[in-house]
Amino acid sequence: MAATSFVKLNATPSQWIGQRPFSQRSGSASVCPARRVSVVRAGSYSEELVKTAKTIASPGRGILAIDESNATCGKRLASIGLDNTEVNRQAYRQLLLTTPGLGQYISGAIMFEETLYQSTTDGKKMVDCLLEQNIVPGIKVDKGLVPLPGSNNESWCQGLDGLASRSAEYYNQGARFAKWRTVVSIPCGPSALAVKEAAWGLARYAAISQDNGLVPIVEPEILLDGDHSIDRTLEVAEKVWSEVFYYLAENNVMFEGILLKPSMVTPGAEHKEKASPETIAKYTLTMLKRRVPPAVPGIMFLSGGQSEMEATLNLNAMNQTPNPWHVSFSYARALQNTVLKTWQGLPENVDAAKQSLLVRAKANSLAQLGKYTADGESDDAKKGMFVKGYTY
Repeated sequence: MAATSFVKLNATPSQWIGQRPFSQRSGSASVCPARRVSVVRAGSYSEELVKTAKTIASPGRGILAIDESNATCGKRLASIGLDNTEVNRQAYRQLLLTTPGLGQYISGAIMFEETLYQSTTDGKKMVDCLLEQNIVPGIKVDKGLVPLPGSNNESWCQGLDGLASRSAEYYNQGARFAKWRTVVSIPCGPSALAVKEAAWGLARYAAISQDNGLVPIVEPEILLDGDHSIDRTLEVAEKVWSEVFYYLAENNVMFEGILLKPSMVTPGAEHKEKASPETIAKYTLTMLKRRVPPAVPGIMFLSGGQSEMEATLNLNAMNQTPNPWHVSFSYARALQNTVLKTWQGLPENVDAAKQSLLVRAKANSLAQLGKYTADGESDDAKKGMFVKGYTY
């Protein structure tokens, strides 16, 4: 597909000094002050990116996040008494990705690199298991969090080195969207340095992903840790998303070809007062309407340690009124917790575990449509999963 011709201007501010602005005609004696022009480019993947984003942001569907690193997956397996081996990781992820009927509720699955290249025990590629159900394969591309020097004990996300070549390989393997997670901590400030670093890293990743045919999921997770109020969370969220969209624009990222994975605006996990789903929906939608352009096709919320039922109730509340986006889910623990407990690593429990996944996926599908009720939810679905200082 031929690329549409657009002006692409990537010069630094210092490189613009003395350059002739577009408004100055050749031979004109007048000199106008140089100014920077930012134009969204259209690359060779533009139409495909928009199509992929719209497929993922389709009614009644959301994302299954199974992109835990091998170490984190090991923690999940250890919770049911299994060793962290490739065979066990393969068995668990095969259980998830071969669940019949999953595509009715799930539009995309974020995988870890190991899973993207894996096959089932029957020799079928994991990617093909997804494609058969019209589920878009995705891939985690960041390389994890490391300490940010000069900050208030905060982190930054690494992984930009070599990202272009890795993204091209992932595309060839069948991936069509990508995920990059960085975090912002309210108890740590957050510092202006940490917010700027998070926003810039996400923007560079997003531009590189689009250049290589992958729809980028933009995820600056505002951690639940802390005893702050919901108003403080809103204040920080607005600041973070303002920075993120500023740098996305600076990097010529096409908004129609991205997806967002924000935290819901909630009080800190240790705050004395819990907020109702209606309050969380009001604050979260306020933040989105103030900071997110309607060109963005999908808002795929993370659960961030909420219980399975809490995450679903909050999503349902947000879909009680019309909004410019597809407001949906990209859950990991809030889709998998009951599945793991049901499976217990036993072959005879596989079918029951798959049914547990369908139950949770359907509940969140209904929440995306604003039609969920918590009637009949199990006790396990009501248990919170917040872990202070949780690492992936």
